[in-house]
Amino acid sequence: MSIEIKQLSSQDDNFWSELEQLLAWESVSDEQVFSTVSEILSSVRHQGDAAVIDFTTRFDGLHVSDMSELEMPAAALETAFEGLPEDQKKALKTAKQRITRYAEKQKLSSWEYTEEDGTVLGQKVTALDRAGLYVPGGKAAYPSSVLMNAIPAKVAGVNELIMVVPTPNGLVNDLVLAAAHLSGVDRVFTIGGAQAIAALAYGTETIPQVDKIVGPGNIYVATAKRMVFGAVGIDMVAGPSEILVVCDGHTDPDWIAMDLFSQAEHDEDAQSILVSPDASFLQKVKQSIDKLLEEMPRKGIIHTSLSSRGALIHVEDMQEAIEVANYIAPEHLELSVENAAEMAQSIRHAGAIFMGRYTAEAVGDYCAGPNHVLPTSRTARFSSPLGVYDFQKRSSLIGCSSEGASELGKVASVLAHGEGLTAHARSAEYRIK
Repeated sequence: MSIEIKQLSSQDDNFWSELEQLLAWESVSDEQVFSTVSEILSSVRHQGDAAVIDFTTRFDGLHVSDMSELEMPAAALETAFEGLPEDQKKALKTAKQRITRYAEKQKLSSWEYTEEDGTVLGQKVTALDRAGLYVPGGKAAYPSSVLMNAIPAKVAGVNELIMVVPTPNGLVNDLVLAAAHLSGVDRVFTIGGAQAIAALAYGTETIPQVDKIVGPGNIYVATAKRMVFGAVGIDMVAGPSEILVVCDGHTDPDWIAMDLFSQAEHDEDAQSILVSPDASFLQKVKQSIDKLLEEMPRKGIIHTSLSSRGALIHVEDMQEAIEVANYIAPEHLELSVENAAEMAQSIRHAGAIFMGRYTAEAVGDYCAGPNHVLPTSRTARFSSPLGVYDFQKRSSLIGCSSEGASELGKVASVLAHGEGLTAHARSAEYRIK
Protein backbone atom coordinates (compact mmCIF):
# COMPACT_ATOMS: atom_id res chain seq x y z
CA MET A 1 0.00 0.00 0.00
CA SER A 2 1.62 3.23 -1.16
CA ILE A 3 0.80 6.55 0.47
CA GLU A 4 0.55 9.75 -1.52
CA ILE A 5 2.03 12.00 1.16
CA LYS A 6 2.49 15.70 0.42
CA GLN A 7 6.04 16.77 -0.44
CA LEU A 8 6.87 20.45 0.04
CA SER A 9 10.02 22.46 -0.58
CA SER A 10 10.96 25.69 1.16
CA GLN A 11 12.40 26.85 -2.15
CA ASP A 12 8.99 26.99 -3.79
CA ASP A 13 7.47 30.46 -4.11
CA ASN A 14 4.22 29.41 -2.45
CA PHE A 15 5.82 27.29 0.29
CA TRP A 16 4.65 29.30 3.30
CA SER A 17 1.07 29.55 2.06
CA GLU A 18 1.05 25.79 1.37
CA LEU A 19 2.41 25.13 4.85
CA GLU A 20 -0.24 27.36 6.40
CA GLN A 21 -2.93 25.48 4.51
CA LEU A 22 -1.48 22.12 5.61
CA LEU A 23 -1.53 23.17 9.28
CA ALA A 24 -5.03 24.65 9.19
CA TRP A 25 -7.35 22.85 11.55
CA GLU A 26 -10.84 23.85 12.54
CA SER A 27 -12.95 22.09 15.10
CA VAL A 28 -15.67 19.97 13.56
CA SER A 29 -18.19 21.26 16.09
CA ASP A 30 -21.19 22.23 14.00
CA GLU A 31 -24.57 23.69 14.93
CA GLN A 32 -25.97 20.24 15.62
CA VAL A 33 -23.14 19.47 18.09
CA PHE A 34 -23.50 22.85 19.83
CA SER A 35 -27.28 22.43 20.05
CA THR A 36 -27.05 18.91 21.48
CA VAL A 37 -24.39 19.85 24.02
CA SER A 38 -26.26 22.98 25.07
CA GLU A 39 -29.38 20.92 25.73
CA ILE A 40 -27.44 18.39 27.79
CA LEU A 41 -25.69 21.05 29.85
CA SER A 42 -28.97 22.79 30.61
CA SER A 43 -30.73 19.55 31.55
CA VAL A 44 -28.00 18.44 33.96
CA ARG A 45 -27.72 21.92 35.46
CA HIS A 46 -31.42 22.04 36.29
CA GLN A 47 -32.31 18.36 36.83
CA GLY A 48 -29.10 17.02 38.35
CA ASP A 49 -28.88 13.28 38.95
CA ALA A 50 -32.08 12.54 37.04
CA ALA A 51 -30.68 14.04 33.85
CA VAL A 52 -27.36 12.23 34.26
CA ILE A 53 -29.16 8.91 34.64
CA ASP A 54 -31.37 9.65 31.65
CA PHE A 55 -28.49 10.54 29.32
CA THR A 56 -26.36 7.61 30.55
CA THR A 57 -29.23 5.23 29.83
CA ARG A 58 -29.80 6.79 26.43
CA PHE A 59 -26.21 7.07 25.21
CA ASP A 60 -24.31 4.30 27.04
CA GLY A 61 -26.91 1.56 27.07
CA LEU A 62 -26.85 1.24 30.85
CA HIS A 63 -30.07 0.61 32.73
CA VAL A 64 -29.78 2.21 36.15
CA SER A 65 -32.31 3.73 38.50
CA ASP A 66 -30.03 5.29 41.09
CA MET A 67 -26.77 7.27 40.98
CA SER A 68 -25.20 4.87 43.46
CA GLU A 69 -25.08 2.35 40.63
CA LEU A 70 -22.87 4.74 38.67
CA GLU A 71 -20.18 5.19 41.33
CA MET A 72 -17.31 2.73 41.23
CA PRO A 73 -16.31 1.59 44.74
CA ALA A 74 -12.69 2.14 45.75
CA ALA A 75 -12.40 -1.59 46.35
CA ALA A 76 -13.19 -2.23 42.69
CA LEU A 77 -10.30 0.00 41.64
CA GLU A 78 -7.92 -1.87 43.90
CA THR A 79 -9.21 -5.22 42.66
CA ALA A 80 -8.62 -4.10 39.08
CA PHE A 81 -5.02 -3.24 39.91
CA GLU A 82 -4.32 -6.45 41.81
CA GLY A 83 -5.75 -8.49 38.95
CA LEU A 84 -3.34 -7.12 36.35
CA PRO A 85 -0.45 -9.19 34.98
CA GLU A 86 2.81 -8.42 36.78
CA ASP A 87 4.39 -6.69 33.78
CA GLN A 88 1.49 -4.23 33.57
CA LYS A 89 1.63 -3.57 37.31
CA LYS A 90 5.35 -2.88 37.08
CA ALA A 91 4.94 -0.63 34.05
CA LEU A 92 2.23 1.43 35.75
CA LYS A 93 4.30 1.76 38.93
CA THR A 94 7.41 2.83 37.01
CA ALA A 95 5.45 5.39 35.01
CA LYS A 96 3.86 6.73 38.21
CA GLN A 97 7.25 7.11 39.90
CA ARG A 98 8.76 8.97 36.96
CA ILE A 99 5.75 11.26 36.42
CA THR A 100 5.63 12.03 40.16
CA ARG A 101 9.35 12.84 40.35
CA TYR A 102 9.06 15.27 37.45
CA ALA A 103 5.85 16.83 38.79
CA GLU A 104 7.39 17.49 42.20
CA LYS A 105 9.97 19.75 40.50
CA GLN A 106 7.12 21.94 39.21
CA LYS A 107 5.42 22.67 42.51
CA LEU A 108 5.19 26.40 43.21
CA SER A 109 5.77 27.79 46.70
CA SER A 110 4.51 30.87 48.48
CA TRP A 111 6.90 33.77 48.98
CA GLU A 112 6.99 37.25 50.50
CA TYR A 113 9.35 40.08 51.28
CA THR A 114 9.33 43.06 53.65
CA GLU A 115 10.17 46.55 52.49
CA GLU A 116 12.21 49.01 54.56
CA ASP A 117 9.10 50.69 55.97
CA GLY A 118 7.63 47.38 57.12
CA THR A 119 5.19 46.86 54.23
CA VAL A 120 4.85 43.17 53.40
CA LEU A 121 4.31 41.98 49.82
CA GLY A 122 4.14 38.42 48.55
CA GLN A 123 2.31 35.62 46.88
CA LYS A 124 0.33 32.82 48.49
CA VAL A 125 0.09 29.59 46.50
CA THR A 126 -2.79 27.20 47.21
CA ALA A 127 -4.06 24.07 45.51
CA LEU A 128 -7.52 23.77 44.02
CA ASP A 129 -10.05 22.22 46.38
CA ARG A 130 -11.45 19.77 43.86
CA ALA A 131 -10.62 18.76 40.28
CA GLY A 132 -12.46 16.62 37.74
CA LEU A 133 -10.76 14.20 35.38
CA TYR A 134 -12.45 13.01 32.19
CA VAL A 135 -11.18 9.70 30.82
CA PRO A 136 -12.40 8.14 27.55
CA GLY A 137 -13.97 4.73 28.07
CA GLY A 138 -15.24 1.69 26.22
CA LYS A 139 -12.77 -0.02 23.90
CA ALA A 140 -10.29 2.84 24.29
CA ALA A 141 -7.79 2.20 27.07
CA TYR A 142 -5.82 5.23 28.21
CA PRO A 143 -4.32 4.47 31.61
CA SER A 144 -1.47 6.83 30.72
CA SER A 145 -4.00 9.66 30.48
CA VAL A 146 -5.18 8.90 34.01
CA LEU A 147 -1.61 9.03 35.34
CA MET A 148 -0.71 12.20 33.45
CA ASN A 149 -3.78 14.11 34.65
CA ALA A 150 -4.21 12.73 38.17
CA ILE A 151 -0.62 12.73 39.45
CA PRO A 152 0.06 16.48 38.95
CA ALA A 153 -3.21 17.23 40.72
CA LYS A 154 -2.21 15.10 43.68
CA VAL A 155 1.32 16.54 43.81
CA ALA A 156 -0.22 20.03 43.77
CA GLY A 157 -2.25 19.09 46.85
CA VAL A 158 -5.75 18.96 45.38
CA ASN A 159 -8.01 17.74 48.17
CA GLU A 160 -10.37 15.67 46.06
CA LEU A 161 -10.04 14.28 42.53
CA ILE A 162 -13.23 13.09 40.83
CA MET A 163 -12.84 10.88 37.76
CA VAL A 164 -15.57 10.20 35.20
CA VAL A 165 -15.24 7.44 32.65
CA PRO A 166 -18.01 6.06 30.42
CA THR A 167 -18.66 2.31 30.38
CA PRO A 168 -20.82 1.82 27.27
CA ASN A 169 -22.91 -1.33 27.54
CA GLY A 170 -21.13 -2.05 30.80
CA LEU A 171 -17.68 -2.38 29.21
CA VAL A 172 -15.13 -1.66 31.95
CA ASN A 173 -11.41 -1.25 31.33
CA ASP A 174 -9.33 -2.67 34.17
CA LEU A 175 -6.16 -0.82 33.15
CA VAL A 176 -7.92 2.53 33.47
CA LEU A 177 -9.36 1.59 36.87
CA ALA A 178 -5.97 0.31 38.01
CA ALA A 179 -4.33 3.58 37.02
CA ALA A 180 -6.99 5.48 38.97
CA HIS A 181 -6.23 3.38 42.05
CA LEU A 182 -2.48 3.88 41.70
CA SER A 183 -2.85 7.65 41.12
CA GLY A 184 -4.94 8.22 44.23
CA VAL A 185 -8.20 9.21 42.50
CA ASP A 186 -10.78 9.74 45.23
CA ARG A 187 -14.08 8.97 43.49
CA VAL A 188 -14.94 7.41 40.12
CA PHE A 189 -18.27 7.73 38.32
CA THR A 190 -19.04 5.60 35.27
CA ILE A 191 -20.53 8.37 33.18
CA GLY A 192 -19.26 10.09 30.06
CA GLY A 193 -20.00 12.56 27.31
CA ALA A 194 -21.25 16.11 27.72
CA GLN A 195 -23.44 15.00 30.65
CA ALA A 196 -20.33 14.06 32.64
CA ILE A 197 -18.74 17.45 31.94
CA ALA A 198 -21.96 19.16 33.01
CA ALA A 199 -22.12 17.15 36.24
CA LEU A 200 -18.55 18.11 37.12
CA ALA A 201 -19.04 21.76 36.17
CA TYR A 202 -22.34 22.39 37.93
CA GLY A 203 -22.57 19.57 40.47
CA THR A 204 -25.56 17.32 41.10
CA GLU A 205 -27.10 15.82 44.21
CA THR A 206 -24.43 13.09 44.08
CA ILE A 207 -21.51 14.46 42.08
CA PRO A 208 -19.75 17.43 43.70
CA GLN A 209 -18.94 20.52 41.66
CA VAL A 210 -15.26 20.78 40.78
CA ASP A 211 -13.02 23.80 40.27
CA LYS A 212 -11.30 22.57 37.11
CA ILE A 213 -11.88 19.87 34.50
CA VAL A 214 -9.00 18.16 32.71
CA GLY A 215 -8.67 15.24 30.33
CA PRO A 216 -9.34 14.35 26.68
CA GLY A 217 -12.61 13.40 25.01
CA ASN A 218 -14.56 13.35 21.76
CA ILE A 219 -16.05 16.38 20.03
CA TYR A 220 -19.05 16.46 22.39
CA VAL A 221 -16.78 16.42 25.42
CA ALA A 222 -14.47 19.08 23.94
CA THR A 223 -17.44 21.28 23.05
CA ALA A 224 -18.92 20.86 26.53
CA LYS A 225 -15.60 21.84 28.14
CA ARG A 226 -15.47 24.94 25.99
CA MET A 227 -19.05 25.88 26.95
CA VAL A 228 -18.67 25.39 30.73
CA PHE A 229 -15.43 27.37 30.90
CA GLY A 230 -16.05 30.25 33.26
CA ALA A 231 -18.20 28.18 35.59
CA VAL A 232 -15.08 26.04 36.01
CA GLY A 233 -11.55 26.10 34.69
CA ILE A 234 -10.42 23.70 31.96
CA ASP A 235 -7.01 22.48 30.86
CA MET A 236 -7.39 23.17 27.12
CA VAL A 237 -9.53 22.41 24.09
CA ALA A 238 -7.18 20.09 22.26
CA GLY A 239 -7.05 19.37 18.56
CA PRO A 240 -5.71 16.23 16.83
CA SER A 241 -2.36 14.76 17.82
CA GLU A 242 0.75 16.09 16.05
CA ILE A 243 4.38 15.22 15.57
CA LEU A 244 7.10 17.15 13.75
CA VAL A 245 10.40 15.37 13.19
CA VAL A 246 13.48 17.39 12.23
CA CYS A 247 16.21 15.08 10.93
CA ASP A 248 19.64 15.71 9.45
CA GLY A 249 19.41 12.58 7.33
CA HIS A 250 21.57 10.32 9.48
CA THR A 251 18.91 8.45 11.47
CA ASP A 252 17.61 5.06 10.36
CA PRO A 253 14.69 5.91 8.02
CA ASP A 254 12.65 3.04 9.50
CA TRP A 255 12.88 4.73 12.90
CA ILE A 256 11.62 8.00 11.50
CA ALA A 257 8.79 6.33 9.59
CA MET A 258 7.61 4.59 12.74
CA ASP A 259 7.86 7.84 14.72
CA LEU A 260 5.54 9.43 12.16
CA PHE A 261 3.20 6.42 12.47
CA SER A 262 3.12 6.82 16.26
CA GLN A 263 0.95 9.91 15.94
CA ALA A 264 -0.79 9.06 12.68
CA GLU A 265 -2.31 5.95 14.27
CA HIS A 266 -4.23 8.06 16.81
CA ASP A 267 -6.89 9.09 14.31
CA GLU A 268 -7.42 10.17 10.73
CA ASP A 269 -7.01 13.85 11.61
CA ALA A 270 -3.63 13.44 13.34
CA GLN A 271 -0.70 15.19 11.70
CA SER A 272 2.81 13.83 11.11
CA ILE A 273 5.46 15.96 9.38
CA LEU A 274 9.13 15.34 8.60
CA VAL A 275 11.55 18.19 7.86
CA SER A 276 15.05 17.60 6.48
CA PRO A 277 17.67 19.34 4.33
CA ASP A 278 18.52 15.93 2.80
CA ALA A 279 16.18 15.31 -0.16
CA SER A 280 17.38 11.75 -0.69
CA PHE A 281 16.72 10.94 2.97
CA LEU A 282 13.13 12.13 2.61
CA GLN A 283 12.67 9.61 -0.19
CA LYS A 284 14.21 6.85 1.93
CA VAL A 285 11.69 7.62 4.67
CA LYS A 286 8.91 7.55 2.08
CA GLN A 287 10.08 4.06 1.06
CA SER A 288 10.12 3.00 4.73
CA ILE A 289 6.59 4.33 5.18
CA ASP A 290 5.32 2.23 2.29
CA LYS A 291 7.25 -0.83 3.47
CA LEU A 292 6.25 -0.68 7.15
CA LEU A 293 2.64 0.33 6.70
CA GLU A 294 1.49 -3.18 5.83
CA GLU A 295 2.45 -4.55 9.23
CA MET A 296 0.51 -1.91 11.16
CA PRO A 297 -2.81 -3.06 12.70
CA ARG A 298 -4.16 0.49 12.29
CA LYS A 299 -2.81 0.92 8.76
CA GLY A 300 -6.09 2.31 7.45
CA ILE A 301 -6.05 5.15 9.97
CA ILE A 302 -2.34 5.79 9.36
CA HIS A 303 -2.88 5.84 5.60
CA THR A 304 -5.68 8.39 5.85
CA SER A 305 -3.80 10.56 8.32
CA LEU A 306 -0.56 10.71 6.34
CA SER A 307 -2.22 11.18 2.95
CA SER A 308 -4.56 13.94 4.13
CA ARG A 309 -2.48 15.88 6.68
CA GLY A 310 1.06 14.47 6.58
CA ALA A 311 4.04 15.99 4.77
CA LEU A 312 7.69 15.55 3.88
CA ILE A 313 9.34 18.99 3.79
CA HIS A 314 12.68 19.71 2.15
CA VAL A 315 14.52 22.74 3.53
CA GLU A 316 17.79 24.40 2.52
CA ASP A 317 19.65 23.77 5.78
CA MET A 318 19.16 23.06 9.49
CA GLN A 319 18.75 26.74 10.28
CA GLU A 320 15.76 26.85 7.96
CA ALA A 321 14.49 23.64 9.56
CA ILE A 322 14.44 25.50 12.89
CA GLU A 323 12.54 28.38 11.30
CA VAL A 324 9.92 25.98 9.95
CA ALA A 325 9.67 24.18 13.30
CA ASN A 326 9.07 27.43 15.17
CA TYR A 327 6.37 28.40 12.70
CA ILE A 328 4.60 25.05 13.05
CA ALA A 329 4.83 25.17 16.88
CA PRO A 330 4.13 21.43 17.14
CA GLU A 331 2.67 19.45 19.99
CA HIS A 332 5.59 16.98 19.79
CA LEU A 333 8.94 17.93 18.25
CA GLU A 334 11.61 15.30 17.66
CA LEU A 335 15.10 16.67 16.99
CA SER A 336 16.66 13.60 15.40
CA VAL A 337 20.03 15.23 14.90
CA GLU A 338 23.60 15.03 16.21
CA ASN A 339 23.51 18.30 18.18
CA ALA A 340 19.97 18.04 19.52
CA ALA A 341 20.53 19.77 22.88
CA GLU A 342 22.18 22.71 21.14
CA MET A 343 19.43 22.93 18.53
CA ALA A 344 16.77 22.82 21.25
CA GLN A 345 18.04 26.19 22.48
CA SER A 346 16.79 27.74 19.23
CA ILE A 347 13.29 26.25 19.54
CA ARG A 348 10.80 28.81 20.84
CA HIS A 349 7.49 27.06 20.23
CA ALA A 350 6.83 23.38 21.00
CA GLY A 351 4.77 21.42 23.48
CA ALA A 352 7.52 18.87 24.15
CA ILE A 353 11.00 18.59 22.62
CA PHE A 354 12.52 15.14 22.20
CA MET A 355 16.27 15.47 21.84
CA GLY A 356 18.45 13.03 19.91
CA ARG A 357 18.05 9.99 17.69
CA TYR A 358 17.30 7.64 20.57
CA THR A 359 14.44 9.67 22.03
CA ALA A 360 11.18 8.40 20.59
CA GLU A 361 8.11 10.54 21.18
CA ALA A 362 6.36 7.41 22.45
CA VAL A 363 8.38 7.36 25.68
CA GLY A 364 6.99 10.81 26.42
CA ASP A 365 3.46 9.49 26.02
CA TYR A 366 3.92 6.93 28.75
CA CYS A 367 6.82 7.06 31.11
CA ALA A 368 9.60 9.62 30.52
CA GLY A 369 8.20 11.89 33.22
CA PRO A 370 7.04 15.16 31.60
CA ASN A 371 3.32 15.44 30.98
CA HIS A 372 1.85 14.21 27.71
CA VAL A 373 -1.06 16.67 27.82
CA LEU A 374 0.32 19.25 25.38
CA PRO A 375 -0.83 22.25 23.35
CA THR A 376 -1.91 21.43 19.78
CA SER A 377 -2.90 23.33 16.63
CA ARG A 378 -0.03 25.85 16.96
CA THR A 379 -1.15 26.90 20.45
CA ALA A 380 2.35 26.10 21.75
CA ARG A 381 3.05 29.68 20.64
CA PHE A 382 1.30 30.84 23.81
CA SER A 383 0.50 27.86 26.03
CA SER A 384 2.30 25.09 27.90
CA PRO A 385 2.01 21.41 28.87
CA LEU A 386 -0.30 20.43 31.71
CA GLY A 387 1.52 20.50 35.01
CA VAL A 388 1.27 20.89 38.76
CA TYR A 389 0.91 24.65 38.28
CA ASP A 390 -2.43 24.04 36.52
CA PHE A 391 -3.81 22.75 39.81
CA GLN A 392 -2.43 25.60 41.89
CA LYS A 393 -3.57 29.20 42.08
CA ARG A 394 -1.90 32.33 43.36
CA SER A 395 -3.14 35.05 45.67
CA SER A 396 -1.29 38.35 46.08
CA LEU A 397 -0.32 39.39 49.63
CA ILE A 398 -0.25 43.09 50.57
CA GLY A 399 0.23 44.29 54.13
CA CYS A 400 0.96 48.01 54.60
CA SER A 401 2.72 49.42 57.61
CA SER A 402 1.57 52.82 58.88
CA GLU A 403 4.45 54.51 57.09
CA GLY A 404 3.91 52.47 53.91
CA ALA A 405 0.19 53.25 53.86
CA SER A 406 0.96 56.95 54.06
CA GLU A 407 3.48 56.99 51.22
CA LEU A 408 1.55 54.60 48.95
CA GLY A 409 -1.65 56.50 49.73
CA LYS A 410 -0.18 59.68 48.25
CA VAL A 411 0.64 57.90 44.99
CA ALA A 412 -2.73 56.12 44.87
CA SER A 413 -4.56 59.40 45.54
CA VAL A 414 -2.97 61.16 42.59
CA LEU A 415 -3.71 58.24 40.22
CA ALA A 416 -7.26 57.76 41.51
CA HIS A 417 -8.12 61.44 41.05
CA GLY A 418 -6.64 61.20 37.58
CA GLU A 419 -9.11 58.42 36.82
CA GLY A 420 -11.99 60.33 38.34
CA LEU A 421 -12.53 57.76 41.10
CA THR A 422 -12.97 59.93 44.19
CA ALA A 423 -13.84 57.16 46.65
CA HIS A 424 -10.66 55.34 45.71
CA ALA A 425 -8.67 58.49 46.39
CA ARG A 426 -10.41 59.26 49.71
CA SER A 427 -9.97 55.67 50.91
CA ALA A 428 -6.23 55.94 50.37
CA GLU A 429 -6.05 59.50 51.74
CA TYR A 430 -7.55 58.46 55.10
CA ARG A 431 -4.29 56.55 55.76
CA ILE A 432 -1.97 59.46 54.90
CA LYS A 433 -0.24 60.90 57.94
